[in-house]
Amino acid sequence: MEPTADFDPARLARSLLRRSRQGALATLMAGTGDPYCSLVNLASHPDGSPIMLISRLALHTKNILADSRVSLMLDERAEGDPLEGARIMLAGRAEEVTEAQRELAQRRYLGAQPSAEAFVEFKDFSFFVIRPSGAHLVAGFGRIVDLKPGQFLTDLDGAAPLLAAEAGAVAHMNEDHREAMNLYATRLLGAHSADWICTGCDPDGMDMQAGRNTLRLDFPERVTDGTALRKMLVRLAAEARARG
Repeated sequence: MEPTADFDPARLARSLLRRSRQGALATLMAGTGDPYCSLVNLASHPDGSPIMLISRLALHTKNILADSRVSLMLDERAEGDPLEGARIMLAGRAEEVTEAQRELAQRRYLGAQPSAEAFVEFKDFSFFVIRPSGAHLVAGFGRIVDLKPGQFLTDLDGAAPLLAAEAGAVAHMNEDHREAMNLYATRLLGAHSADWICTGCDPDGMDMQAGRNTLRLDFPERVTDGTALRKMLVRLAAEARARG
């Protein structure tokens, strides 16, 4: 059955990628090729690719080092029957981040998984990014779609100034603009009032978190530098206040 007209699969896939903090990781057993599944904690790269911090002592890491092909299942964690919620299965390859990529991966990961700070300096732990080759999205009856990476990953071309400004922008929002964060959550996204913080910004939107709850604030237009980001956040705060 074809998806219904009001269904935006790419947007839902992006939202699931950005909001998910855990997922079921499938790897291939070294030597036998048998399937192996494990639970992993996640964050998202600015382009939306999942980031993992995993130990070389773990069986899934040993499997990845022997064969980088993986799949990752993410779901909405909806109340009631979990099969009624949206879920996405990513297929791709898990790549260990280079030294040049580590600062970004570590900052992004600890923003989403602050309790992992104790592990980042352990010699056996490394950051890996899953580079998707495709995705299978299931979001209910008539809403089952296969997607290519270009449909759900964020294009980072021309966004180097934004990525350079991201760390400062996240710190500034969390230190000085918690009220605005709460306004985004409650008035623009319909969430409950909480101690919402910013965990990352990218050209397409901002990721927010309060405890185990996560939100994705999509921008109405793409932003590629710090000045455009500031203007966008001021604009959205004004819109949120007007809704009050």
